[in-house]
Amino acid sequence: MSVLSPNSVFTSLQQDGPFAVSRDAFVAHPFSTGVRSWVKRLQQDSNNVSKYRALRSQIFEFLGIDSFSQIQSLIDDVGLRKQRSERALSLLGNMFGIDGNLNEIESRIDEYARTADAVIHSIKGKILSPYASHIENTNEIEVTNNPVELLLIMFNDDYHKKARFEARRKLILMTLAGSIEQRERETEIENKFSAFLEFLNGYVWSKELKIGELDPVYLHSKHPSEDYACSEVKVLNPQQAKLIQRGEREKLTLLKRRSFSVGERKIPIYVSIRKKPPEAKVLKLLRKNQKNPAVAVDDELGLMAVLDSVSDIKAFQKHLTRSASSANSLMVLEDISDTLTERSEYRGRAVGSSEKTPMMKFFARLGGMRVEFIIHTNRTWLNYMYQQDVAHNEYEVKRMFDTGVIELLFPMDIFHLNHRKTRDEMIQFFRKQIEA
Repeated sequence: MSVLSPNSVFTSLQQDGPFAVSRDAFVAHPFSTGVRSWVKRLQQDSNNVSKYRALRSQIFEFLGIDSFSQIQSLIDDVGLRKQRSERALSLLGNMFGIDGNLNEIESRIDEYARTADAVIHSIKGKILSPYASHIENTNEIEVTNNPVELLLIMFNDDYHKKARFEARRKLILMTLAGSIEQRERETEIENKFSAFLEFLNGYVWSKELKIGELDPVYLHSKHPSEDYACSEVKVLNPQQAKLIQRGEREKLTLLKRRSFSVGERKIPIYVSIRKKPPEAKVLKLLRKNQKNPAVAVDDELGLMAVLDSVSDIKAFQKHLTRSASSANSLMVLEDISDTLTERSEYRGRAVGSSEKTPMMKFFARLGGMRVEFIIHTNRTWLNYMYQQDVAHNEYEVKRMFDTGVIELLFPMDIFHLNHRKTRDEMIQFFRKQIEA
């Protein structure tokens, strides 16, 4: 379900929905023509009426008021706002299970605000980098982390429509960040991540290399113009790579590899351990149209690996199972999907994913953890980097636009972007970078 659909869990952020930010704040004029018209539209959907009543109750409780008419007095009175802000911090501390005094709670809420800002910065820095000036935050919203102040900005007619929308957006993103951080504390994800790294260093990787020591190689690959898929790849050491004169549609891609041992054979492997930053987890909830933090947190542990051949991949799978036994844990592989053979075809369930993406994917349950493994050969990994309709940078653009996240966070009537056109332009932008 798209985040833009009528049944989205993010209805309150939809600019074409019942709670859209208007040109003017109507709180001071509850019986104005604009408010009357809005009420009639709201009553057309009983579900929206229920959402509005729940949202109104939350606002009143959070601000400690009984009606919208009291909001203006809070906007005008600095002392009253400070009092309500301290009360709000206490309420939020209990809601998110934060132990500590008001200063400690405020510090944690500031972290949620920084994560909310980082969500926007991450999109501005990559997916919409050529349009950074279009989507830049209003300074006053950027520097405001106090939830009460942000909430009051939404009802303050002294602020422009864009600023009032950004205040609402920041509050919603802060709430998602808070629920994710709470889930991480409850599941002890940081401890599990450390335990996973200890398992890899202690039982999986070869002892011939020190922790953090990697063996650099280069993949010299050729890519036909029709789809830029990898047609040929050779593994070169740094000395060999220096002698290569790259031709048109050729790539030299650096890999820093570890190794593991099977009998007397040492097998090289490139490994990327997944550790998503908080803003990436917030974006995942938006893409999935979910507010349940487990959706973003419970698959936090992950590893992507690249090996020379399918036979090496099978050896790695077997080695993992034996390594888990050496660590006194049974390893069970779940949800196995192997599309590396020519007869298999990837059936991506995620919006924007391509059926041309071969890989081996499975979840390993061991030592109280459930870890996602995505494994490539050199060729399929290069396709994941460079091939048309498969490259990860293209996939990121597609999933952010096609799930409706870009439109939700940067509605066209406020940020003046044609998202359909922008999507295609950004795909071409990344293709030019890839094929340069």
